[in-house]
Amino acid sequence: MALAGRLRPAFSLVKGVLRTGPILTQRLGPQFTSGNPSVSSSEFSRNYATAAEPKDQKVKVPLTLFGVSGNYASALFIASSKANMLDKIESEILDIVEASKKSPLFSQFIKDLSVPAGTRVKAVQEIFSEAGFSDIAKNFLAILAENGRLQHVESIAKRFVDLTMAHRGEMKVTVTSVIPLPAQEEKELKETLQDVIGQGKTVKLEQKIDPSILGGLVVEFGQKIFDMSIKTRAREMEKFLRGPVNSDNFQ
Repeated sequence: MALAGRLRPAFSLVKGVLRTGPILTQRLGPQFTSGNPSVSSSEFSRNYATAAEPKDQKVKVPLTLFGVSGNYASALFIASSKANMLDKIESEILDIVEASKKSPLFSQFIKDLSVPAGTRVKAVQEIFSEAGFSDIAKNFLAILAENGRLQHVESIAKRFVDLTMAHRGEMKVTVTSVIPLPAQEEKELKETLQDVIGQGKTVKLEQKIDPSILGGLVVEFGQKIFDMSIKTRAREMEKFLRGPVNSDNFQ
């Protein structure tokens, strides 16, 4: 069931939280205010380990991520791996992103920093308990709420998915076209990309529709971009035609 539907019974609580209005004193610590957008992974890991209480075992993060979102995603990956719940946590955090896009009320809730940290934490715990979330996901969201980081949940989710895909040996390939690719063309493209990437990874194809490219394809994976769009070709042709003429070519 979509999270927006699972959260509907708890929206009265969200409304109550949002009505509390601005507070005179920000209860967040200085390391979590907008003036300093960084947070150390060691500090977060310590807090999260206390809340989640994962098993004592070594977990290797498959990718090295940087920045706030990378630190949080890495800590969540470690806790989820130790609990053998990677797939479930991935599903839950993606549900949260979906709800933030579909529900203006929920989106406002996760972005509103005028609510006291304690109130945000209590609301998150009640909302996601009622929605049937795992303890790891609830603890993680409570820490985001306490640290004033709920508004970053989408970017954290993206980095977390990067980690789970790398863990499963999957390579995300984004293909942009003007219209959806026919099934046979999608199959052939996926097979070609699999040959390029090699047998060590499994291609996970994601299609995007963008009429502005006029035609052709734009293929992105890893740090590589293959732009075969008509729009790019037209720009290259225009640049060539507007360039200086070399008279030697006509002799």
